[in-house]
Amino acid sequence: QVQLVESGGGLVQTGGSLRLSCAATGSFYKIYDMAWYRQAPGKARELVAVITEHAVTNYGDSVKGRFTISRDNDKEATYLQMNSLKSEDTAVYYCYARVWVLTSAGDYWGQGIQVTVSS
Repeated sequence: QVQLVESGGGLVQTGGSLRLSCAATGSFYKIYDMAWYRQAPGKARELVAVITEHAVTNYGDSVKGRFTISRDNDKEATYLQMNSLKSEDTAVYYCYARVWVLTSAGDYWGQGIQVTVSS
C-alpha cells in the first residue's frame, strides 16, 4: 500500500516562510504527478502546485511567485517552499501523488498538515 507522509507545517507570522515535505512509502513501481492542495475552513479544496515526473510545474494563481514546488525522485518526495506567507494561506495542506501500483495507476493523498499564518 502507498502512503504519503507530510511534515513541516506549523505556525508562522505574516511574511514568513515554511517548507513542507511529503515522502511516499510502500511498494510501487512509479510516481507520476505530485502536487500540493489546500483546504481552508468553509472552502473547497484547491490546487496549490503540481510537478510532473519530468519536473514541469504549475501553480495556483494565488501562490505564483511566492511558492515553489520541487521533487526528489531518488527519495520519492516532493517539497513546497512557501515564502511571503499571508493570512489567506492558512489551511490544511494535502500532498497528492499519482502512483503506478502493480497493474494500474491510482490517486493517493496524505493525511493533511496544518499551516497557520498569523498577523
